[in-house]
Amino acid sequence: MNSALLFAVVTAVLIPAHQFADHIVQTDSDASHKADPGWTGWRHLLIHVATYHLTIAAMLAATLALLDLPVSALGLTAGMAFSAITHALLDRRWPVRLILRLTGSAAFADRQTPVCGMYLADQSLHYACLWISALLIACL
Repeated sequence: MNSALLFAVVTAVLIPAHQFADHIVQTDSDASHKADPGWTGWRHLLIHVATYHLTIAAMLAATLALLDLPVSALGLTAGMAFSAITHALLDRRWPVRLILRLTGSAAFADRQTPVCGMYLADQSLHYACLWISALLIACL
Protein backbone atom coordinates (compact mmCIF):
# COMPACT_ATOMS: atom_id res chain seq x y z
CA MET A 1 0.00 0.00 0.00
CA ASN A 2 1.29 3.40 -0.95
CA SER A 3 1.77 5.48 2.24
CA ALA A 4 0.60 8.64 0.43
CA LEU A 5 -2.70 6.99 -0.44
CA LEU A 6 -3.08 5.65 3.09
CA PHE A 7 -2.35 9.14 4.47
CA ALA A 8 -5.06 10.60 2.22
CA VAL A 9 -7.63 8.02 3.32
CA VAL A 10 -6.78 8.33 7.02
CA THR A 11 -6.96 12.13 6.79
CA ALA A 12 -10.30 11.87 4.99
CA VAL A 13 -11.59 9.82 7.92
CA LEU A 14 -10.06 11.83 10.77
CA ILE A 15 -11.57 15.17 9.72
CA PRO A 16 -15.27 14.14 9.73
CA ALA A 17 -14.63 11.81 12.68
CA HIS A 18 -13.24 14.79 14.59
CA GLN A 19 -16.26 16.92 13.73
CA PHE A 20 -18.69 14.19 14.77
CA ALA A 21 -16.84 13.26 17.98
CA ASP A 22 -16.11 16.83 19.09
CA HIS A 23 -19.49 18.37 18.24
CA ILE A 24 -22.09 15.59 18.40
CA VAL A 25 -20.72 12.86 20.71
CA GLN A 26 -19.30 15.26 23.30
CA THR A 27 -21.90 16.14 25.93
CA ASP A 28 -22.70 19.68 26.98
CA SER A 29 -21.51 18.84 30.48
CA ASP A 30 -18.13 17.56 29.31
CA ALA A 31 -17.69 20.54 26.98
CA SER A 32 -18.56 22.98 29.78
CA HIS A 33 -16.40 21.43 32.50
CA LYS A 34 -13.37 19.75 30.84
CA ALA A 35 -11.16 22.75 31.61
CA ASP A 36 -12.37 23.17 35.20
CA PRO A 37 -9.77 22.92 37.94
CA GLY A 38 -9.27 19.77 39.96
CA TRP A 39 -10.79 16.34 39.61
CA THR A 40 -14.05 17.65 38.12
CA GLY A 41 -12.25 19.08 35.10
CA TRP A 42 -10.03 16.03 34.66
CA ARG A 43 -13.00 13.65 34.90
CA HIS A 44 -14.92 15.50 32.18
CA LEU A 45 -11.79 15.77 30.05
CA LEU A 46 -11.00 12.05 30.33
CA ILE A 47 -14.57 11.11 29.46
CA HIS A 48 -14.48 13.40 26.42
CA VAL A 49 -11.09 12.17 25.21
CA ALA A 50 -12.22 8.55 25.63
CA THR A 51 -15.54 8.96 23.78
CA TYR A 52 -13.84 11.10 21.12
CA HIS A 53 -11.20 8.46 20.43
CA LEU A 54 -13.65 5.56 20.54
CA THR A 55 -15.64 7.37 17.87
CA ILE A 56 -12.56 8.04 15.76
CA ALA A 57 -11.33 4.46 16.22
CA ALA A 58 -14.69 3.03 15.13
CA MET A 59 -14.88 5.22 12.02
CA LEU A 60 -11.25 4.53 11.12
CA ALA A 61 -11.56 0.77 11.73
CA ALA A 62 -14.70 0.57 9.58
CA THR A 63 -13.02 2.44 6.75
CA LEU A 64 -9.80 0.43 6.88
CA ALA A 65 -11.72 -2.86 7.00
CA LEU A 66 -14.20 -2.01 4.24
CA LEU A 67 -11.46 -0.71 1.96
CA ASP A 68 -9.08 -3.52 2.97
CA LEU A 69 -6.28 -1.08 3.81
CA PRO A 70 -3.32 -2.26 5.85
CA VAL A 71 -1.97 -0.25 8.77
CA SER A 72 0.70 -1.28 11.21
CA ALA A 73 -0.03 -1.66 14.89
CA LEU A 74 2.86 0.73 15.59
CA GLY A 75 1.47 3.41 13.26
CA LEU A 76 -2.05 3.10 14.58
CA THR A 77 -0.89 3.16 18.20
CA ALA A 78 1.42 6.13 17.63
CA GLY A 79 -1.20 8.11 15.71
CA MET A 80 -3.99 7.50 18.20
CA ALA A 81 -1.71 8.15 21.20
CA PHE A 82 -0.49 11.42 19.69
CA SER A 83 -4.09 12.44 19.04
CA ALA A 84 -5.25 11.56 22.56
CA ILE A 85 -2.39 13.37 24.28
CA THR A 86 -2.62 16.53 22.18
CA HIS A 87 -6.42 16.59 22.26
CA ALA A 88 -6.41 16.37 26.05
CA LEU A 89 -3.75 19.07 26.35
CA LEU A 90 -5.49 21.49 23.99
CA ASP A 91 -8.89 20.95 25.62
CA ARG A 92 -7.58 22.24 28.95
CA ARG A 93 -7.78 25.58 27.05
CA TRP A 94 -4.79 27.32 28.65
CA PRO A 95 -2.38 25.90 26.00
CA VAL A 96 -4.51 27.40 23.21
CA ARG A 97 -4.52 30.78 24.95
CA LEU A 98 -0.74 30.53 25.51
CA ILE A 99 -0.09 29.69 21.84
CA LEU A 100 -2.20 32.65 20.73
CA ARG A 101 -0.37 34.94 23.12
CA LEU A 102 3.05 33.68 21.98
CA THR A 103 2.14 34.15 18.32
CA GLY A 104 0.98 37.73 18.86
CA SER A 105 -2.74 36.94 18.77
CA ALA A 106 -3.75 37.54 22.39
CA ALA A 107 -6.64 39.79 21.30
CA PHE A 108 -7.94 37.05 19.03
CA ALA A 109 -8.15 34.73 22.05
CA ASP A 110 -10.55 37.18 23.70
CA ARG A 111 -12.65 37.85 20.58
CA GLN A 112 -16.24 36.60 20.70
CA THR A 113 -17.70 38.31 17.61
CA PRO A 114 -17.95 37.91 14.73
CA VAL A 115 -16.18 34.65 15.64
CA CYS A 116 -14.95 33.03 18.84
CA GLY A 117 -11.17 33.24 18.61
CA MET A 118 -10.46 30.53 21.18
CA TYR A 119 -12.82 28.09 19.46
CA LEU A 120 -11.34 28.67 16.00
CA ALA A 121 -7.79 28.40 17.32
CA ASP A 122 -8.69 25.22 19.24
CA GLN A 123 -10.14 23.62 16.11
CA SER A 124 -7.18 24.70 13.97
CA LEU A 125 -4.75 23.19 16.45
CA HIS A 126 -6.78 19.95 16.57
CA TYR A 127 -6.61 19.72 12.77
CA ALA A 128 -2.85 20.28 12.80
CA CYS A 129 -2.47 17.49 15.35
CA LEU A 130 -4.72 15.19 13.33
CA TRP A 131 -2.48 15.82 10.31
CA ILE A 132 0.47 14.56 12.36
CA SER A 133 -1.60 11.61 13.59
CA ALA A 134 -2.47 10.69 10.00
CA LEU A 135 1.21 10.87 9.03
CA LEU A 136 2.13 8.59 11.93
CA ILE A 137 -0.58 6.09 11.01
CA ALA A 138 0.39 6.08 7.33
CA CYS A 139 4.17 6.10 7.67
CA LEU A 140 5.00 3.88 10.64
